Amino acid sequence: MAAEIVNPRSDSSTEQEGRAEPLDSFDPAFALHRGGKMAVQATVPIRDKDDLSLAYTPGVAKVCSAIAEQPELVYDYTWKSSVVAVVTDGTAVLGLGDIGPEASLPVMEGKAILFKQFGGVDAVPIALDCTDVDEIVETVVRLAPSFGGVNLEDISAPRCFEIERKLQERLNIPVFHDDQHGTAVVTLAALRNAARLTGRGLGDLRAVISGAGAAGVAIAKMLIEAGIGDVAVADRKGIVSGDRDDLTSVKQELASFTNKAGISGSLEAALEGADVFIGVSGGTVPEPAVASMAQGAFVFAMANPNPEVHPEVAHKYAAVVATGRSDFPNQINNVLAFPGIFAGALQVRASRITEGMKIAAAEALAAVVGDDLAADYVIPSPFDERVAPAVTAAVAAAARAEGVARL
Repeated sequence: MAAEIVNPRSDSSTEQEGRAEPLDSFDPAFALHRGGKMAVQATVPIRDKDDLSLAYTPGVAKVCSAIAEQPELVYDYTWKSSVVAVVTDGTAVLGLGDIGPEASLPVMEGKAILFKQFGGVDAVPIALDCTDVDEIVETVVRLAPSFGGVNLEDISAPRCFEIERKLQERLNIPVFHDDQHGTAVVTLAALRNAARLTGRGLGDLRAVISGAGAAGVAIAKMLIEAGIGDVAVADRKGIVSGDRDDLTSVKQELASFTNKAGISGSLEAALEGADVFIGVSGGTVPEPAVASMAQGAFVFAMANPNPEVHPEVAHKYAAVVATGRSDFPNQINNVLAFPGIFAGALQVRASRITEGMKIAAAEALAAVVGDDLAADYVIPSPFDERVAPAVTAAVAAAARAEGVARL
C-alpha cells in the first residue's frame, strides 16, 4: 500500500475532506524510489525447454557436482566472482543515525546501484535486524558462501571496528567498511594532489582531524601509513592524547600512533599553525580557528549537509578547499573509491583488502587528475570514466604484489 501524507500544497477543501495524496505525487525523491531502485536480471536466456534444461535441471546438477569436488570452481560458474553483499544494521545511516534496518534499505539499494554503475560490480543490500557484534558476525559468516566480498555500511562506532576485524579473521574474501576506508582513500588522494599543487610532500604537513569515529580513525591510520608529517585527532572532548583517562580502547590505540607533537586541549588550539583540517564530525569550526592555520592551508570540511567550515569562510584562508557536497568543487565522495576497490579485488580473487591496496587506490585516483591539477580540481568527478578503471587496475596489481591474489 502506498504511503500517504496530506499534501501541504492542497487546497482547503481537500484538507477539510481529509483526502491525502501519495508521497510521490509531489516529491520526486519518493517517485524515484517507488518499487525500489534495483532488481535481479538474468544473464542467460530461457526461451525454450532446451534453455531451461541447461539453466536449471538437469544441466545445473553437473555444475553443482563439479563445484562440490572443486570448491574454487564456484568463482567460474556462479556470480560469486562479481557480487558483493552490502551489509548494515541501520545504526549509523548517512546523517540520520540509528534509524533501523528497514529505514536503511533505500541507502543500501543506492549503494548497490553505485557499485554497478561505477564499478560494474553486482551488489545485494542486506539489512540485519540485530545490533550485537557477534550476532552480526555469525550472520555474515553464514551468508558469505554466496558472495565474493562484503561491504559493511552505516554501522555505528566502535562496534564497526570489531565487526570488521572479526569478519576479516574468519573469512577469506574481502571485507571492507566503506565508511572508514572509502573515505580515507579519497581523502588521501585529494591531499596528495593538494600537496603537489602547493609544492609540498605529505611529510611536510601537520593535519588535524575533527572526529574520532569510523572515518576519522581510518583517515588517521591511512595518513600515517602514507607518510604524513603528523596528525592529531579531536573528539568532542578535545585532542585524543595519551594523557587522557577517558579514552576507549580504539582511541587509546589512536593516541599511540598519532599526535607526535604532543598537543592537548581543544580542536581550535590544535588548528593554530596546522597545514590541514579534515572534518568528519559535524559541528562548526569558528572562523578565528581557521584563520590561525598556516599559510597555504587545506580545509577538507566533509560533514553533510553542513560542512564544519563553510567554503566561503574556508576560501578566505585556505589554498585548497574540499567538502562532501556535490554542489561545491572538490567533492570527497566514497563512490570514487569503493566500486574500483572491489572490482580490483574481485578481478584477482583477493582474499582480503590490504593497506597497500588502499594506498594504491588513492594514488591511482590522484593520478587521474594529472596535469589538470588546480585549486578547484584536486580530485576527479565520480562521473569521470577514467576513475573506476584506474582504481581497479591499481588495486588488482597491488593485491598480486602483496600476495593476496588468487588469480
